[in-house]
Amino acid sequence: MSATRLLVLGVVRGFGRTHGYRVRAELLSWGIDDWANVKPGSIYHALRQLAKIGLLEASEIVHWPGRVDYSVTAEGDAEFFRLLVDALERPEHRADMLSAGLALMPALSRERAVAALSTRLAVLEAQRAVLRKESAPVHAEGLPAHLGELWTMRTRYADLGVAWTQDLLARVRSGEYEMAGEHGPSFGTPGSWRALIGPGTTGR
Repeated sequence: MSATRLLVLGVVRGFGRTHGYRVRAELLSWGIDDWANVKPGSIYHALRQLAKIGLLEASEIVHWPGRVDYSVTAEGDAEFFRLLVDALERPEHRADMLSAGLALMPALSRERAVAALSTRLAVLEAQRAVLRKESAPVHAEGLPAHLGELWTMRTRYADLGVAWTQDLLARVRSGEYEMAGEHGPSFGTPGSWRALIGPGTTGR
């Protein structure tokens, strides 16, 4: 549930106070059905569960029967940042967790984002160094030669992971993307999305 939890907390935090329909519509507009294992029904379930454990505050709207608005509690804000930093730092996560982290990265200060990506890069470089020292499976007696492709694939993915992280880290360091605390309200500022995104098709 970690990627779903991160995304739901991030969207509620972005709007400041919002309801399930808008959270679902916003995430679907990002194309999460293509890059995250998040089903529309699981978004509503996550909202209820997060409210139950105190990470969200749920408020029924008197003049709108059946509608519940959610806002992030102090505990929910701390959990959001824990999950966000963890998603960027740890390469062993599934791809949907990294994707969720990238989608919400501007909620971090530039310094904090650089620190998280630097940690990720160090881990990836260490993993690549170990792979390069290992012998390919074809060197093991009795194994079919084609199994060497498994080792080749792992080393190529390791190279790709290092190169991509280096590029992203350089862009963030150089000032690309507006991060939290820069130039007033931004994508990373709690409650700012109503003004930045507007009602569009996600309001109700």
